[in-house]
Amino acid sequence: MDQLTKAGSYQAPFSTLSPKAGIGLKPQYYDVILNVDPIMHPPAWVEVHPQNYFCEGGSPHRWLSAVAERYPLSFHSVGLSLGSADGLIADQLDRLAALCDRYQPAMVSDHLSFSGNAHDRFADLLPIPYTFEALDHFSAQVDRVQQRLGRQMLIENPSCYVAFADNDYSEPEFLAHLITKTGCGLLLDINNVVVSTGNLGGNPGAWFAQVNPDWVGEIHLAGHATELHDSGPLYIDDHGSPVGDLAWTLFAEFVSNHGPKPTLIEWDTNTPAYPVYMAEAHKAQAILDRALKRHDAVAA
Repeated sequence: MDQLTKAGSYQAPFSTLSPKAGIGLKPQYYDVILNVDPIMHPPAWVEVHPQNYFCEGGSPHRWLSAVAERYPLSFHSVGLSLGSADGLIADQLDRLAALCDRYQPAMVSDHLSFSGNAHDRFADLLPIPYTFEALDHFSAQVDRVQQRLGRQMLIENPSCYVAFADNDYSEPEFLAHLITKTGCGLLLDINNVVVSTGNLGGNPGAWFAQVNPDWVGEIHLAGHATELHDSGPLYIDDHGSPVGDLAWTLFAEFVSNHGPKPTLIEWDTNTPAYPVYMAEAHKAQAILDRALKRHDAVAA
C-alpha cells in the first residue's frame, strides 16, 4: 500500500511493465502470440479487459493462463463505473479483485466515466461533470478500489463529445486534483485528447502542458473515426483504424521530452490481422527507442 500516497508525497506510478509497446489481447491472437518466433519481435506485454474473464473457468482462463506465463498483463477495466452517483458497481469490484489475486497483473486501470447505476448498465463510458462534488465522489470510489486491491490504479482521461455547462475544473485540473487526493496515476490516452479537444474546440498542446509526466503510468494510442456534419467534423473514439498522424506527433513529443512509458496500441473494432496490428506496435516501439536513446545521451 506504499503507493497509495496523498497530497504532498505523490509517488510516480509503480509498474513492472517495461516502457515498451504492447497490444490488446484478442481471442484471434491467442495462438499466434503464444507461438510467435522471438525474432519476429512479439509485443512486450499485453492488455486485457478483465470483464472478459469474469467467468469461473473454461477456455478463456486456459488461454489467459498460458499468455500470462509468457507476457506481463495490464488489466484495463471497463465496468467499475466509478462515476456512478450510487458509487461503483460492487460486483464488478469483487470480480476484479478475484481476478487480480489470480493473475497478479502489472497494472490495473479504469476510466474517468460512469457506465451504470443501481438499476441499469450502459454499453458506453459516459462523461462526468468536473465539479467539486464529482471530484469528492470520484476520489472516494478510487480510494475504495485501491484499498480493496491493495495497489495503485490508473485512471484514463475520457473521449468527450459534449461539455457540461457548470464545470468547476478543466479536465487536466480535475485529473490533477484526483491524483493528488488519491495517489492514483494517469493512463494517458493520447487519441482521447485528440478527440476531445477536436470536438470541444480545445488545444491538445495546452492540454498536455497541464499534465505532470510523473503521473503517467501507461499510454494508449488508437485511431478514431470522423463524421462530417454541417456544423463541422465529429471525432468518434472507435479504436477501429490505425493511429492518426496528430496522435503520433503528440506521442513522439511527449516521450521525447519525458522519457518512454509503457505504450498500448488499441484496436478493438475492425480488428486487423496480427501482422498489421504489430506493425503499429513496432512503429510505437521505434519512437520509444529513439526517446530512450535521447534520454540516455542527456543523462551521460
